[in-house]
Amino acid sequence: MASQEQEEVTEQVCLESDLQDGQMKEVEVGKQKVLLVRSEGTYSAVGNLCTHYGAPLSKGALSGNRVRCPWHGACFNVKSGDLEEFPGLDSLPCHKVKIKDNKVFVTINKKTVQVTKRVKRMGCRETGQTHTILLLGGGPASLLCAETLRQEHYGGRIIMVTKDDLLPYDKTKLSKVMNVDSQNILLRQIEFFHQYDIEVWMRKEAVSVNTDKKMVSFSDGSVQHYNQLLIATGCRARTLDCPGADLDNVKVLQTPDDAGKIHQEAVGKAAVILGASFIGMEVASYLSDKASSVAVIGSSDTPYKNTLGAEIGRVTMKMLQEKNVHFYMNDGVAEIKGENGQVKEVVLKSGKVLPADVFVIGIGVLPNSDFLKGSSVELNSKQAVIVDKSMKTNVPDVFCAGDVAFFPLALRKDARVSIGHWQLAQAQGRVAALNMLGKPVEINSVPFFWTVLLGKSVRYAGFGEGYTEIVVKGNVEEMKFLLFYIKDGMVVAAASLNYDPTVSQVAERLASGKRITKAQAESADLSWLKLP
Repeated sequence: MASQEQEEVTEQVCLESDLQDGQMKEVEVGKQKVLLVRSEGTYSAVGNLCTHYGAPLSKGALSGNRVRCPWHGACFNVKSGDLEEFPGLDSLPCHKVKIKDNKVFVTINKKTVQVTKRVKRMGCRETGQTHTILLLGGGPASLLCAETLRQEHYGGRIIMVTKDDLLPYDKTKLSKVMNVDSQNILLRQIEFFHQYDIEVWMRKEAVSVNTDKKMVSFSDGSVQHYNQLLIATGCRARTLDCPGADLDNVKVLQTPDDAGKIHQEAVGKAAVILGASFIGMEVASYLSDKASSVAVIGSSDTPYKNTLGAEIGRVTMKMLQEKNVHFYMNDGVAEIKGENGQVKEVVLKSGKVLPADVFVIGIGVLPNSDFLKGSSVELNSKQAVIVDKSMKTNVPDVFCAGDVAFFPLALRKDARVSIGHWQLAQAQGRVAALNMLGKPVEINSVPFFWTVLLGKSVRYAGFGEGYTEIVVKGNVEEMKFLLFYIKDGMVVAAASLNYDPTVSQVAERLASGKRITKAQAESADLSWLKLP
């Protein structure tokens, strides 16, 4: 007992009366930041840094026993520290709380004083187990499926197959930090996969699936039997069909290698970007202080016209224009001209000619589902895989998750949608794994994503497609705002800049089934948002 006490640090952090029920604060114990929460009548203490990118959770949204990160929406149970909603992979460390004489004491272990994240307990493959779960794709949906299976004591064989030459990595970084070292964005190191018996086959692509025989054929001529299958092959960048589209230096952004080449070929040169939505705008932002000139071509009058709306489109366009990014809106590409196989000029439909040393295409994505043609797996008209709320396809033992899935969204009364968000892919991978194991769970996540331009983060939660009006709080021109997207008299989504943790609060309300009316959004009283 004495040795245990020597390994621990206990400090008084506050008085019992300092926090009301439903309140939280950051405290420090042994030089470690700890989140102290009073919820449902009791105190608890967990790590205060979100395991995704280190945001202070004390600045987030607390609802019951759950705290939501103010930056990217990850949620943690404040009693257990367990990760309950994505993005991110790891849970929070938990600390002991004791109350004596109206004083609150928190105890942490000296050995783990610098530990800010915790891998949930996972099992391995059991000897003699031949049951095989095959995961097609090496992205977040596959990774979360594999990890959830091992967390839930699945003892069979897990095989993850990716056409990439990398282990699963953080793809959200590619348009934000284009010269990133690919080893620095790996989500897990190779030792992790070895430790938990998760096989990863790289540089291998599925070409067909026989669901009757439960076999997948690959591009190298090999075949693999499965008992259960996850299709998580994601999407690929849409290419351009015009003269010159096959020239060198015409790029799409899909891999760290693509990102590195765009960076390399744009430094000190003329960069032209087709597409004024998330990828195009982030690439323009990144290159604004590196290329000699940056031009963005957009098909509408403002960036993000159909997603974030004209208000955010105008202010972000102005931000980038102040960094000498030139916009050519309501236009398109007629031809790409080159010399010796290299891009030299981009000719617009309006007749304008833009000098170009590198041309980046960011005009949307297509589902990677060609290998399913001729199989029994049902696709929609856009070739996405149709699933139910359990991520099951129409074929028994075949599941699908991630960007390639066409799934029922709870926020839209279970109307099916395709949404390419990192966080949703992780949530769907987890739901698929639990249903594979006969543990019925339905996808119920609120979509949450973010975009970063010139170091400023716009956060977004909900599903605003088809919105009819926008209610603006704050001041868009002054770069501090909260926007509510309205449809049929209700808030269906929210976006903010420098207004944390409002979007996390909105996400938490929507996740708990609470509706937000247009009148609430328009009201000068935003106390319902429970802002600090």
